[in-house]
Amino acid sequence: MLMASFITIYLLIDFFEKIDNFLEKGKSMGLVFKFFLLNVPFIVEQMGPVCILLAGVVTLGILNHSNELIALKAGGVPLKKITAPILVSGVIFTLLFLAMSQFILPKTIAETNRIWNKEVKGRVPLGIYRNGRYYYRGQEGFYSFARPSSKSNDFLFFSYTSWNDKHELSTHIASKEAKWADDTWTLQNGQVQYAVPEKDYFSTDLFTSKVFHFKEKPEDFFVPEYQSLELSLLDLYKTTQRQRSDDERNLAWANFYGRISYTLLGLPLLFLGLPLLLIVYRKWGKDLSLAVPTSCGMAFGCWGIWGTLQSLAKAGYMNPFFAAISIHLLMGIFGFILLLREDS
Repeated sequence: MLMASFITIYLLIDFFEKIDNFLEKGKSMGLVFKFFLLNVPFIVEQMGPVCILLAGVVTLGILNHSNELIALKAGGVPLKKITAPILVSGVIFTLLFLAMSQFILPKTIAETNRIWNKEVKGRVPLGIYRNGRYYYRGQEGFYSFARPSSKSNDFLFFSYTSWNDKHELSTHIASKEAKWADDTWTLQNGQVQYAVPEKDYFSTDLFTSKVFHFKEKPEDFFVPEYQSLELSLLDLYKTTQRQRSDDERNLAWANFYGRISYTLLGLPLLFLGLPLLLIVYRKWGKDLSLAVPTSCGMAFGCWGIWGTLQSLAKAGYMNPFFAAISIHLLMGIFGFILLLREDS
């Protein structure tokens, strides 16, 4: 019920924000309906942890509000037995969310990206991501590189290839590093190979640092929003095995562990939210009216900490696995201790 409410609110807001874009392009209502329908799995994935928390809190709060919880405890039923079905339900729905991330979400995200970017915005992605590298087709050549961060203009294992009018290879440029700054491409530790048609071979020039004037800029390399979600959990794991550099490998592991840890975030939130409800009721005599906003505040606080840890992991300042499980362990252990105290 909570999930349906969140989906409805999200879709209403998203609909009024984007419907003008569809109408300006003259798109049919059938396409609009398809776009927002395919957005539902993404909404479920985003709101899943919060919904698991609130569903558990509301369920226990209703039992407490109707005095059924007191009656059960007075009859000798321990709190751990009362909360066990709620916790088991949280585990089941978390597993369903993981299955959705593997089998459903990549397909629906790919289609919504296509509809929004190609059908509505008229933008066509210039490249693809395969085996840890980006491949882009420019106006006069073909780019291939690894990009540790889409927010940075630093590139690794950069290469540029161009052809002549006869579709014959004319130039191949390769470097270990490339940087875009002050409207200029600067490549370091690489080589340039030029075709010599008269002699049917390539001449090679080595360089330590050299400036090039490619027509494309980093912002021209259009990457759809939520592109990483187009990869399943298995694809994300395979990506970690294909990386060459430590930075790329660290980023790939951060994306893999981060996707799983976000889906699992609902369980430690639930462990902490259930005893928090009972503590709020015992101290202030209120249950849902105060416990729900308190739980939401706790969830968004943990969400912020999780996001910070993921940023540190992607930047290489923290181990990706530790960043993925630290907040879960902290909240889970603390919530488990509080549940045991409430049961005593």
